[in-house]
Amino acid sequence: MFASLADKTVFITGASHGIGLAMANTFAKEGCALALCARNFSKVQSVVEKLKEQGANAIALQCDVRFKEDLLEAVDACAQKFGSIDILCSNAGIFPQTPLEQISEEEYDAVMDTNVKGTFFAVQACVPYMKKRHWGRVILTSSITGPNTGYPGWAHYGASKAAQLGFMHTAALELAPFGITVNAVSPGNVISEGLQALGDDYVAQMNASVPRGQMGTTEDIANAALFLASHEASYINGHNLIIDGAQIWPESSGALEAIRSIAKD
Repeated sequence: MFASLADKTVFITGASHGIGLAMANTFAKEGCALALCARNFSKVQSVVEKLKEQGANAIALQCDVRFKEDLLEAVDACAQKFGSIDILCSNAGIFPQTPLEQISEEEYDAVMDTNVKGTFFAVQACVPYMKKRHWGRVILTSSITGPNTGYPGWAHYGASKAAQLGFMHTAALELAPFGITVNAVSPGNVISEGLQALGDDYVAQMNASVPRGQMGTTEDIANAALFLASHEASYINGHNLIIDGAQIWPESSGALEAIRSIAKD
């Protein structure tokens, strides 16, 4: 049995859909107070209304993580409402798909500002409240794309996700004396609104790339984040947890074909 997190407050960025939404639902089931942030206030407000109908204690906050002032205001509103911030799920991210030579400076900046600066600013904003309690959990949503794999069109996205892990290593060291851990979850391809928007062919291709023949779910990622936020995970720090159904391990398409042959036997 894990110790209860019911007295903890969770601040989640990018909480209106996908992995962020799954994280909100998962932490709500544990009885945590929730501050859910997104650029689209109406969407995140709708999420909060549904959670409240299920008995959750949650607030919706409009926040663009590219801007430090937005995060400081959102974090302050969370602390005023709940008295603390114990767990940060820095999840907001964007992934436009553009060939390397066609990536504009504006698009590059948008990806880096959201995925890297947004992570940096979110941690900066939340850490003072964690230090007061000498306890805190920071969970970053990175990706296998960049740190472990590559895919055409995501040079900027891959670079941003690798940068998050570089940030994590030093942040974990600096914050460890204050009882704060900093870890990351790195999803492979999981079924989500964003992935489905890439088309049926892409979804089929990604299903085929996973040894079991089917992608995971956003809940799989949220459950991993919940574990890293737990009291029992206090000695896990500066770690990147890959959650991909062994997607990165086949050395070739031939290995996947061999897996499918074995499954038929």
